[in-house]
Amino acid sequence: MAAGRGLRMMPLTTNTSKAMIQFNNAMLIGNSLKQLKKLDFESISITVGYKGAELAEYAIKEGVHNVFNTNEKGNSWWLYNTLLQQLDEPLLVLTCDNIVEIDLEWISEQYAKLNSPTCMLIPVKPIKGIEGDFIQTENNQITTLSRTEETPIYGSGIQVLNPKKINDSTEKAENFYDVWQQLMKQNLLFASEAYTKTWFSINTEQQLHTAEKLYT
Repeated sequence: MAAGRGLRMMPLTTNTSKAMIQFNNAMLIGNSLKQLKKLDFESISITVGYKGAELAEYAIKEGVHNVFNTNEKGNSWWLYNTLLQQLDEPLLVLTCDNIVEIDLEWISEQYAKLNSPTCMLIPVKPIKGIEGDFIQTENNQITTLSRTEETPIYGSGIQVLNPKKINDSTEKAENFYDVWQQLMKQNLLFASEAYTKTWFSINTEQQLHTAEKLYT
């Protein structure tokens, strides 16, 4: 998901989108694309918005198969309004502002362990200064998502979901928070074990500089 404008990162995003900010001599989104290509995914899709044409051109050159323009749409709009809505298999969802080491084998094992749920969020331990939805679970089933009720884990922005199952069990929603609320009511939202590989979310210029120091 790379359609965000990145207003909190102004002035870095005055003339570019968050996904196209330079990080380690490449675009921010390049960190994930580089790993996905090595993992030989059958298909890689990207959502674009602000400066979408420029980002789409870059993404296609980097091996992306599908580009969806979701400009001025919510972050889950693509789930109900693109060809992906009929996909009846696991889809790994990443956000462009995450610097993450993708351990696909571990993620796949967690998904299988939970019997291939409709949606599985991948939590991490909270990092000071980075916002996230705190997660409460019971036998890995998510019961509460909250920005104020602190717990030992919160959402990383990484999830595995089955688009067709979500379309069959929920009403159309513009953002993932509303999707998750619907799934929770039906006991269809799960959390894996906490992710222990490298993970960092970038929402401000200060966090970008911090990440550059950590990963260079």
